[in-house]
Amino acid sequence: MSELIRLGIDTGGSSLKAAVVAVDSGALLTEPRSFPTPSPSSPPAIAAVLRQVVAAFPQAPGPIGFAFPAVVKAGVACTAANVDPAWIGTDGAALMQEVTGRAAVFINDADAAGLAEMRFGAGRDEGGTVMMLTFGTGIGSAIFHDGCLLPNTEFGHMEIRGMEAEHRASARVRTAELLGWEDWAGRVNEVLARLHALLWPDLFIIGGGVSENWARFGPLLESRARIVPAQLGNTAGLVGAALATTSKRGQ
Repeated sequence: MSELIRLGIDTGGSSLKAAVVAVDSGALLTEPRSFPTPSPSSPPAIAAVLRQVVAAFPQAPGPIGFAFPAVVKAGVACTAANVDPAWIGTDGAALMQEVTGRAAVFINDADAAGLAEMRFGAGRDEGGTVMMLTFGTGIGSAIFHDGCLLPNTEFGHMEIRGMEAEHRASARVRTAELLGWEDWAGRVNEVLARLHALLWPDLFIIGGGVSENWARFGPLLESRARIVPAQLGNTAGLVGAALATTSKRGQ
């Protein structure tokens, strides 16, 4: 039987990352490529980049997985916390099909990363309650119970010390405020403590681009739950986007 391959695209505040993925194994069949996120990141501007992305990967002709930082209901973006507000009400899958002529699945970016980690990475074979947190421009979240996803959680927007959590503890805030790893980890620990008090997860998986520096901040994190780094690193979102094309998740 031939290998099932899909193109996965993960939209971030600074770039769109894409690669061809073997969805049965989660392996990348091409090196990930990054395309700058336009500013403003309006639907027409993102659409122009999507054309470039898809043209760069002709070896994956099937449906496309499109991960995006928004709550997605019935294929439509309902929020736009870190992208142009014109995305609210936009059907992402329909937009992708319009600009590329290809079927697509539109899915929340943290949910995509979580799907990948639960299938192929740090959450593989984990039961109970598992929470994936991605630290980047904002803080994304995905929560699973016995492997089943509860989609579109937005715990990065919960209030901590009078501010949204991602306005205190995202990777972008660490860079912007020139926080040392110890100070930043202290803020992350407040997020973990609040989430544990509310949801009592058994495992936290920490992902996003900052996970590349796990050795510097991972030992500083504390929780009553286990804490592990994402095994797929910053590629989890695009792997999960590709994986989502094989199910109804995200549509």
